[in-house]
Amino acid sequence: MSVHPSTVVSGKLELDEGAEVGPYCLIQGHVKIGKGTIVEGHVSLGSKGGIIEIGAHNHFHPGAVIGGPPQDVTYKGEETSLIIGDHNTFREFSTVNLATSKEDKKTIIGSHCYFMSYTHVGHDCCIGDHVIIANDSHVGGHCLIDDYTVIGGMCAFNQFTRVGRGSFIAGGSIVNKDILPFSKAQGNHAVIRATNKVGLARRGLPREEVENIHRAIRILIMGSDTQEEALARIDTECTPSENIEYLLKFIRQSKRGIAKE
Repeated sequence: MSVHPSTVVSGKLELDEGAEVGPYCLIQGHVKIGKGTIVEGHVSLGSKGGIIEIGAHNHFHPGAVIGGPPQDVTYKGEETSLIIGDHNTFREFSTVNLATSKEDKKTIIGSHCYFMSYTHVGHDCCIGDHVIIANDSHVGGHCLIDDYTVIGGMCAFNQFTRVGRGSFIAGGSIVNKDILPFSKAQGNHAVIRATNKVGLARRGLPREEVENIHRAIRILIMGSDTQEEALARIDTECTPSENIEYLLKFIRQSKRGIAKE
């Protein structure tokens, strides 16, 4: 455990075995840093009234601002939190905000994620595991980004948007509706273009299941069926599986609507 003497700690800092904090960092509020996590120089962690729990073997690069106050005019310094899992990388000048007090008071980052330079995750977001967000992409408040999502550079996500598991968002997209799991989306505003077959294959899904998912997504985005008609067709034309069940549940729970057009 080591904290460089030039770092300023204003609040409570807990370091686990092997954690390191480099020079000229600013740590505020209540910050807990897990085993083997590296905080390089010129990183800001936390803010007054904030609680940050950082897991093991994360890496914060210079200029990252993690756990700053939410960018919400209604926030008045309430005690809220940011929870970060294990094995995440936060590159230069990436930002992640504390939650507001409007929901469960938590912004959540999963494990094995990669946040490239100048990325932003807003207040009250929930980011799953194995998510990659490329440079200059911004996730608005209250968004849900499910596991194994890959987001290209210079994308923007409207508040309360949900992105399904295993999806791919092409660079430069503006997302204002929910993105289907296992799909590829692109555009301003983004619409679902195809099945993310490459991503599914890389995760080791059998070819038969990839084709099963592809069939379901084609039913949803092709033709003139209503959403309920498409869901009924998937029930009869696709092989039941955990992935198909998740896809159907995602659609039925969508509040912003699916980005079909």
